[in-house]
Amino acid sequence: MKRKVYFFIKRLFDILASFFGLIVTFPIWLITIIGILISDPGPIFYKATRIGKDNREFYMWKFRSMRVPKKESEKSEVSFKADVNRIFPFGEIIRRLKIDELPQLINILFGSMSIVGPRPAAKDQVEIMRAGKYNVASTVKPGLTGPAALYDYIYGDTVEDPDEYTKLVLPTRLELEAYYPLHMSTGYDIKMIWYTLVCILYSVVKKEPKKIFNELVGCVSVEENHEFQEVPV
Repeated sequence: MKRKVYFFIKRLFDILASFFGLIVTFPIWLITIIGILISDPGPIFYKATRIGKDNREFYMWKFRSMRVPKKESEKSEVSFKADVNRIFPFGEIIRRLKIDELPQLINILFGSMSIVGPRPAAKDQVEIMRAGKYNVASTVKPGLTGPAALYDYIYGDTVEDPDEYTKLVLPTRLELEAYYPLHMSTGYDIKMIWYTLVCILYSVVKKEPKKIFNELVGCVSVEENHEFQEVPV
């Protein structure tokens, strides 16, 4: 019964928060759209096929932050790291401030995503992201933010080499993806939203939210030793 009430409250919050968020952030949308068109003319939005709840496919929307691929091979998402050579300058800014994720408020409003949850898995990464015990992440709606997303934002984005990312970041990220469905609650969701705002503010002033980072890493246990890497200024 408590779980049903929680999911009812969670969905109600998602609807209200996404609707309100779309209204409040409308000026940011306009600035972002103009910035993308000036920086790198082309599509404003990036539509990605993602795997969500119950391993069902859906389209996830983002503001485009990368140059339009010129080769078919550039369209692959097999790497867990974005091709930094294709990110245009304005795209780097909106990625750092998480503005590129704003269109996912539409996904949340219509029910394919939630404010807080595991991150959606790319089709060509699903065998890794949802393998074995990690498939528990598919039992809930994917989220705009969450423990794994924050860990990736704080630490994963500082590891540029794809192989290093797979070795140093991915193990903990997978554990955190599986951690959320087993510990989700209204209080935990509120904490993740607050932590997200704090991390974005820290990113703006070029500081590292080490307390949040240490708490996230402390939630799970993996064999690899993760040391916090300084964010380049």
